[in-house]
Amino acid sequence: MNGGDDAASSAAASGPPPSLEWRFSQVFGERTAGEEVHEVDIISAIEFDKSGDHLATGDRGGRVVLFERTDTKDNGGSRRDAEQMDYTVRHPEFRYKTEFQSHEPEFDYLKSLEIEEKINKIRWCQPANGALFLLSTNDKTIKYWKVQEKKIKKISEMNIDPSKDPGSSSPLPLIANGVHADKPQDYLSKDFPFPPGGIPSLRLPLVVTSQETNLVARCRRVYAHAHDYHINSISNSSDGETFISADDLRVNLWNLEVSNQSFNIVDVKPTNMEDLTEVITSAEFHPIHCNMLAYSSSKGSIRLIDMRQSALCDSHTKLFEEPEAPGSRSFFTEIIASISDIKFSKNGRYILSRDYMTLKLWDINMDSGPVASYQVHEHLRPRLCDLYENDSIFDKFECCLSGDGSRVATGSYSNLFRVFGASQGSTEAATLEASKNPMRRQTPARSSRSMTSVVRRGSESPGSDANGNAHDFTTKLLHMAWHPTENSIACAAANSLYMYYG
Repeated sequence: MNGGDDAASSAAASGPPPSLEWRFSQVFGERTAGEEVHEVDIISAIEFDKSGDHLATGDRGGRVVLFERTDTKDNGGSRRDAEQMDYTVRHPEFRYKTEFQSHEPEFDYLKSLEIEEKINKIRWCQPANGALFLLSTNDKTIKYWKVQEKKIKKISEMNIDPSKDPGSSSPLPLIANGVHADKPQDYLSKDFPFPPGGIPSLRLPLVVTSQETNLVARCRRVYAHAHDYHINSISNSSDGETFISADDLRVNLWNLEVSNQSFNIVDVKPTNMEDLTEVITSAEFHPIHCNMLAYSSSKGSIRLIDMRQSALCDSHTKLFEEPEAPGSRSFFTEIIASISDIKFSKNGRYILSRDYMTLKLWDINMDSGPVASYQVHEHLRPRLCDLYENDSIFDKFECCLSGDGSRVATGSYSNLFRVFGASQGSTEAATLEASKNPMRRQTPARSSRSMTSVVRRGSESPGSDANGNAHDFTTKLLHMAWHPTENSIACAAANSLYMYYG
């Protein structure tokens, strides 16, 4: 009955896994030195599917680009040949698959408001019959896409091919009734040689399916007009039938098959908007239990709710928040406490949250405080005033966990991202740069354990002086995703997609 506990205790006894050495794998959309980046090309969302065989990115121009894994396909060699190959670390390799225009810029005439085409979130749905399905959303509208390979159909077996007119070197344009636009209706009898006695039989043209295939993306459903505020999250349920969408004040529940109706399950809008003290910043379904979900707020708290309790989940099952240290309050306290992203671990036991300065790991069975806290860029604390003036303090960084839950990662400025060991006793704290040489910013990690058993790591100042002067606040790594089964990370630096493995 307690096999899981035995496994956990044996893992703890064997100690934390060794630190990974991260290597560059691939880059898509690499910029040359001095090349200008167009606003519409900047990546705004990244997501692996559950199998890890497909990767999707969305950009500010409303496009969704799909990549597929190539290294898992059978290359025809035998297992013995593969075993005799020189030992190398296998890592996912991807290639471009297809892209499509998901959203277009719109205008809300009732509110005189422009709606950007920027993709805010992408979520993969369960594949079926060889087709891929995914959800994408901008600020207001969610779309359900089906991407499938279709065989190309061609017309063949005609008696006469009018394009082979001996008097012309190129095909003539056709009009709707099938004759040429610039010739009389009886031109065939004048220009084409007929055999003596005419054509013995007339073969009607046939539509033949060729072996060539073409990827086609088709929008199956559009979920619109359900949010008054900008959508910040979408998340699939484990039942494969429903998903949630969240804006600043509400969380709505949808059925994938029903686009004209949703159910409001969380509503934090007060009767008087002047009483508004916090907003919803992120929402995520539990990966196993389809009745549970979590959402974070701008006050730094996470609420776990159970939809079985009531139709409108005004009351939460559990509240996760860290008590404020006495005497530490300042003008920036509430701003930097706002959680920008939350993610469940694969087994649903832990929640990873990212606020402006830190990553925090929460055990859903322990609501007294986080089990671990990781300082992402603590050296920027003295510069909060500058960050506030240039609006960088409002940047929303995403976070991710490895498939086995042993590591966590998030981005920072100067196109840097940080990877921390989440296993008990681990001191791993790597700083990497989104470039072909990710380890060049690497510095020795220091760690310390506090009296409350909360691990706080990463407070060193990698790649910059104590004031953080070396950091470039215009280059920020906001979006990243961890491969579901392997130690591989995909991250976006402006319009470039970098991939690393460890």
